[in-house]
Amino acid sequence: MTGGIFDVGGSLEERILSGLDDEQREVASTLTGPLCVLAGAGTGKTRAITHRIAYGVHSGVYSPQRLLAVTFTARAAAEMRSRLRDLGVANVQARTFHAAALRQLQFFWPQAVGGTLPSLLDHKANMIAEASRRLRLSTDRASIRDLAAEIEWAKVSMLTPANYLENAQGRGTPGGFDLTAVSRVFQAYEDIKTDRNVIDFEDVLLITVGILQEDPKVAATVREQYRHFVVDEYQDVSPLQQRLLDLWLGGRDELCVVGDASQTIYSFTGASPKHLLNFKAHYPGATVVKLISDYRSTPQVVKLANDLLGSRRSGGPVADAAWAPPLKLVAQRPAGPEPRFMECPDDEAEAAVVAGRIQELLNTGVKASEIAILFRTNGQSEAYEQALASAGIGYQLRGGERFFARKEVRDAILQLRAATRAVAEGAPEPLGQIVRDIVASLGYSEAAPHSGGALRERWESLAALVALADELSVTRGESFTLAEFVNELQERSVAQHAPTVQGVTLASFHSAKGLEWDAVFLVGLSEGLMPISFADTPEDVDEERRLLYVGITRAREHLNLSWSSARTPGGRANRKPSRFLDGLRPDSVASANARSRAGSTRRKAAAPASCRVCGSMLASGAERKVGRCNQCPPTYEEQTFDALRQWRRDEAQSADVPAYVVFTDATLTAIAEARPASLEELAGLAGVGPSKLERYGEAVLAVLAESTNL
Repeated sequence: MTGGIFDVGGSLEERILSGLDDEQREVASTLTGPLCVLAGAGTGKTRAITHRIAYGVHSGVYSPQRLLAVTFTARAAAEMRSRLRDLGVANVQARTFHAAALRQLQFFWPQAVGGTLPSLLDHKANMIAEASRRLRLSTDRASIRDLAAEIEWAKVSMLTPANYLENAQGRGTPGGFDLTAVSRVFQAYEDIKTDRNVIDFEDVLLITVGILQEDPKVAATVREQYRHFVVDEYQDVSPLQQRLLDLWLGGRDELCVVGDASQTIYSFTGASPKHLLNFKAHYPGATVVKLISDYRSTPQVVKLANDLLGSRRSGGPVADAAWAPPLKLVAQRPAGPEPRFMECPDDEAEAAVVAGRIQELLNTGVKASEIAILFRTNGQSEAYEQALASAGIGYQLRGGERFFARKEVRDAILQLRAATRAVAEGAPEPLGQIVRDIVASLGYSEAAPHSGGALRERWESLAALVALADELSVTRGESFTLAEFVNELQERSVAQHAPTVQGVTLASFHSAKGLEWDAVFLVGLSEGLMPISFADTPEDVDEERRLLYVGITRAREHLNLSWSSARTPGGRANRKPSRFLDGLRPDSVASANARSRAGSTRRKAAAPASCRVCGSMLASGAERKVGRCNQCPPTYEEQTFDALRQWRRDEAQSADVPAYVVFTDATLTAIAEARPASLEELAGLAGVGPSKLERYGEAVLAVLAESTNL
């Protein structure tokens, strides 16, 4: 086998540990007893724990069949299995909690319960709708979704319809219903499931817990099977998952957990970091290793992430344990560009600016697959889909049609499988070329089509399969065959472990967890969206801050943060930037206060509240920007204003954005009337923020100077 650890000299165990930093090596070489790994974003936690498993197997401490690695998504589990195979360890079970429990439930159901295991319910919506109708409750799609989420929370919190009401106080009105109505829907839903002989995903865990608690023989069999446990993303375990883990362990302490309380963003599903934060108290002799060397992001991105958590005022789980304060990351990459903060007049303008900036990155060689736009709610994606489509930029919506469900992908796998009979083992051509030849009949070519739409999407899917074949040829070795590649695709299809597709990723902050890109655009960062309007407790707001932290730490090099002042063009500019940006963005209040205390610059003057000509109160934001009411005549020279408008028109055409994205009419009027003679004076005008000052300041002063000489 070529590539990876097998080309390095020394013993196999030494080669597995080679290339790890000191902290990662400590994780990988600590093979027994309770181990808690506090791993910050981008610190190589998956590398550390997979090398730990491989080191333990190859050194004889672990039997691969007796170790269970658990994580929270099928994609993460598939990635872990793939890495373990690359390290020569192919028989370790790496699964989600639900997949591991379902496997055990299917095996033990006949002897523990008898009969056939009930069918598994894929979606709750239809049965919750039926339960609501039985109770004569009026529901729509949104309220059914909220009721489903509340029932899921109750079940992973190990609540029943009987004790839900007393334990759910303070949770508001899920789906618009009071908690008494929710408890009745919960009971009706459970009754319908029983009548239909079906179980849901939470039942898989609950029933497995019940069997392990009630049947000593089953519990003993499971504990004999699994001697060592690894749990990734441990900050996200629910009470039900923790109970299942405790039963698997049966009082033993051969457990390694990995997590970061600063990335706890799923508390609404019942996840809690308290198990991670209390690990040392539960296991007093536990070894605790902190991974803080960030290999993902530039120092500029890392500093912003650290500053965001450092400025938190509220309490919350991140500060609940003295031994586990927020991890302060230490960047290991070379310096990169400073994060860019962009204020836009409205949502449409923000999307246009982001699309323009993405085109600039594409022109410099950044791949579309290495760019992401992240937002707080899925409803924000439409504006960016339209802006990218208008700019001719391909994109993929995370959470849309699954990769392996696409027709061209299914057709490609069928052809690849059929070709395994014709392609001789050990064929002289490399795997990547064989795959290229096979999928060429489906529309693949070396050069991407110039057109967009369905043709481009089909090509991107096929190109992703080709790229995966090239990648696996390197990691698995030149002997990796077409038949093995088809088996890999089948495994990835089951796990929904899709290869990378060429296209800008559109995703919510939550769905971006665990992913990373070269360039990330965090959009819609205004109050009401970040933090979200219904985050009305200190704990909720603190989770929103952690959500933004997760977004920031997805970026390797280029990071852009933006917000808009109004929802629609011409709408009232009543939005404010997110409070989380105070002290982070250059023109924020906190930053201005800090600079003032340091004596480095003066605070920006507030826009006047009364007309400088007649003294009347100014009613609109545009009037306040200009400093003059609409009834009073303008005081600028026509040639100056015309020169500024012509410059703005040229600048907008060059950047392919609407003119108001450069400067609004009100700001342009204010500039023409004030005629600033320096960058400092220009910065004092409303509507001229640091980013616009940096981008346009010198050009504006040049236009003003030239118009004076006319």
